[in-house]
Amino acid sequence: MFPMPRPGKQGANVLIIGSGGREHALAWKLKQSPKIDHLYSAPGNAGIAKIARCINLKVTDIRALADLAAKNRIDLTVVGPEVPLAVGIVDEFQKHRLKIFGPNKTAAQLESSKVFAKEFMRKYHIPTAPFKAFSSSGEAIGFCKSAKYPLVIKADGLAAGKGVFIVKTLEEASKTINEVMEERLLGDAAKQIIVESFIEGQEVSIMALCDESTIVPFLPSQDHKQAYEGDKGPNTGGMGAYCPAEFVTPEIMQDITTHILNPVLAGLEKENIIYRGALYAGLMLTRTGPKVLEFNCRFGDPETQAVIPLLRSDLFDLLMATATGKLQSAANLNWRNQTSACVVMASKGYPGKYRTGLKITGLDTRLGNGSYIFHAGTEKRNEDWVTAGGRVLGVVGIDNNLKLALNRAYDLVRRIRFEGAMYRNDIGFRAQQAVMK
Repeated sequence: MFPMPRPGKQGANVLIIGSGGREHALAWKLKQSPKIDHLYSAPGNAGIAKIARCINLKVTDIRALADLAAKNRIDLTVVGPEVPLAVGIVDEFQKHRLKIFGPNKTAAQLESSKVFAKEFMRKYHIPTAPFKAFSSSGEAIGFCKSAKYPLVIKADGLAAGKGVFIVKTLEEASKTINEVMEERLLGDAAKQIIVESFIEGQEVSIMALCDESTIVPFLPSQDHKQAYEGDKGPNTGGMGAYCPAEFVTPEIMQDITTHILNPVLAGLEKENIIYRGALYAGLMLTRTGPKVLEFNCRFGDPETQAVIPLLRSDLFDLLMATATGKLQSAANLNWRNQTSACVVMASKGYPGKYRTGLKITGLDTRLGNGSYIFHAGTEKRNEDWVTAGGRVLGVVGIDNNLKLALNRAYDLVRRIRFEGAMYRNDIGFRAQQAVMK
């Protein structure tokens, strides 16, 4: 049980669903709001536990979470990860008239089903790569025999950021399709797959707040999904990010708003889908304009860790306005005029098999203004911090430009140690390439 609100309570009780670095960043920012009395997280993590009360409930135990929120007068629940959205946590909360930030199960198909998202984009003329959907491995391989390479193969369902494969030959395509559809490398996520044309350009992440009448974009950021430097190796959940991505000029941002964000809002309205939550558009800036790689129905990870520290506005006001369909009243965002960089420290072997329970040192380092540590996969055992996941920490630096922000982040990274610690040394390299061009 949570503590009951104090008599004459003025502030809000807020519950954050999730246990990663994204949720720690959201908790950190929400904690700064003078309008919040009590902050809770389910299940949370060891870092979040320093600023919020953590409740040991699984993110998919949606009935228990709704019951908890109802009995303990939670004023707003904020959903971090995609899985509870896909299984209908918002629908369950709304049945009990509980305020919750996140799209309902139908709306969340924009992320939980690549086929749904691509068909939605085709219907509403939202620019994306040409594609075909398949539920048979034989038909998919048959299509690949006459296709132009490289191709991109995507699992239809949720795969924790690991369901996208770039293949350069028919042999690679056939192997990948058999692995995901016949050998079930990704479980049920690849009952259907998308095969789409490979498109080139600069990738950019646009996170936005969205209700049924308004969409408000955050500053553009850029994620680094591959495990190794130079964007090599397997896809991960994300190895780092920076914000803002300055190659997204005001003209490009207007193009994105006009041809992608606004059409999404209009399409949802035509489909009678009420969407209240975060909308993440993963885009490729091609020579013929921005094209959608994917939609996510929640804040990105690790983009949130880079973007949120630059936000001056009260995050609680923004999330509550979105959840209640009043986003227009809170649409003017205030940002710090600086740059943020997040470097993810991961366990050796990630995104494959890795060890946990390894002692972490350096987390007691005194943090100066502009340096932050967001916990993702950590535990506290007695007096020691230990690893408890693939992505362990998100280390953030903020300064007046990207180079200085990266220097600040990497200086802090080098002071944190655990056995097999893995991180990329080239976060932001594409931005620097863009500047040189």
